Amino acid sequence: MEREIFGYKCQKCGTLHYPFRMVCKNCRANGYFEFDTVPLPHAGKLLTFTFIHNLPAEFEVARLGLGIVELENGLRVTGQIQIDDPKLGMDVVGAIEVVKRDAYDNRYGFVFRAA
Repeated sequence: MEREIFGYKCQKCGTLHYPFRMVCKNCRANGYFEFDTVPLPHAGKLLTFTFIHNLPAEFEVARLGLGIVELENGLRVTGQIQIDDPKLGMDVVGAIEVVKRDAYDNRYGFVFRAA
């Protein structure tokens, strides 16, 4: 089963939001029933990134890359990056993968790699 992360499209004006908002930032419509869910694209451009080297003990990696990616539809998302030598503006492709393991649950998010 392929996992997806969803954006929220306002039914009144068509503005796409991520993450969920109670009020449309464009037309100010509000309420849970005024938005449709739409899957987010997986491809985009890397806008900025950083590496965290001093991680808590529960992380099983020595270094964790995080980046902000502008998706093909213009939305910006944060996700992990698994790229040895990232460059600003490079094309990336994201997959929905486990980004954190809890005792009884897995947390999923974007993990981006070079396109």
